[in-house]
Amino acid sequence: MTGRYLDVRLQGETLQQMRRIAKFAILALACVGLIVLGLRYVIFKDAPLETTEIVLYGNVDIREVELAFNGNERIADIRVEEGQSVRKGDLLARLESRRLQLAVDRSAARAAAQVNTVEKLLAGSRKEEIFQARAQAEAIRQRAESARRTYERLRPLADENLASRDRVDTAKALADSEHASLEAAVERQNLAERGPRREDIAAAQATLKVLQAELEIARRNLMDAELFASDDGVIRNRILEPGDMASPGRPVLTLALNDPVWVRAYVSETDLGRIHPGQTAVIRTDSFPDKIYPAWIGYISPTAEFTPKTVETTEVRSHLVYQVRVFACNPQNELRLGMPATVTISLNAHPEAGNDPPPCPGRDEP
Repeated sequence: MTGRYLDVRLQGETLQQMRRIAKFAILALACVGLIVLGLRYVIFKDAPLETTEIVLYGNVDIREVELAFNGNERIADIRVEEGQSVRKGDLLARLESRRLQLAVDRSAARAAAQVNTVEKLLAGSRKEEIFQARAQAEAIRQRAESARRTYERLRPLADENLASRDRVDTAKALADSEHASLEAAVERQNLAERGPRREDIAAAQATLKVLQAELEIARRNLMDAELFASDDGVIRNRILEPGDMASPGRPVLTLALNDPVWVRAYVSETDLGRIHPGQTAVIRTDSFPDKIYPAWIGYISPTAEFTPKTVETTEVRSHLVYQVRVFACNPQNELRLGMPATVTISLNAHPEAGNDPPPCPGRDEP
């Protein structure tokens, strides 16, 4: 009995000792695990987490055009209202055009008169004018010949005192005068036969070009009395009204363009090297939470926004941001100016860098 009791007691002590060893081993392993986790935290606490996408937040932005007349006149009519959609080339407003139309008519009349002048010079002398010049020259030639013969008859008589000296002198003067008239008539005949000078024709043609240019300017001014939409968009503001005096420096309407549309967002300095122009993205909005708009990065600012000083510490540099424009496909015109949007840029896709947009579903091709 005593031996059996000793054996049972020894077995119990051995079992308790094994339990103490197991507890110590478990505690030691737990301590080692905590030490490893602590070291891992210390070593990798500043290491960035590997992500497959970048999420940015911004607002929808568009381009706006301030439309103005290229002339000074009172506005006669404005045909659009605020919020109205227009297409490129639509007539939006008109100026009073009575004065401009009169200027066109005046310039047209001057140009037409000068056209006739140029045509007259190019046509030269008519046959009737040439015949008239020849007839006049021949008539003067006959008178000159008659005056010459009269003087030739009287001159010998004067030497014999059969005719007075005054009569001879008068006959000589008349002969000289008729001879000079004959020379002038011959020159007029030559001019009629040769026609206008080339210099006169060139001067008339130059004057015609000036008048035609003035006519074109007058017509251009008349055309500028109508204001057309420069592109597809929506009328945002009516700045002037009919009766107001318009000028090139006073916008009449503000046109918000339908295309391009982009989201103005900001990317941190630490993520700047992970994106590039042409990289694809998607846009989501609260207005259409279940709809995704295909997009692409079209612009990255070359400078940081709100830089506090020239030289920054590592901690400050990590808070610098750069403006990014993410252009969107917006065929249904659902993205409106100022609308909050979320941009998701995938880092797995690596298209070639560039500014060419991807095809937009439903967008009309030019």
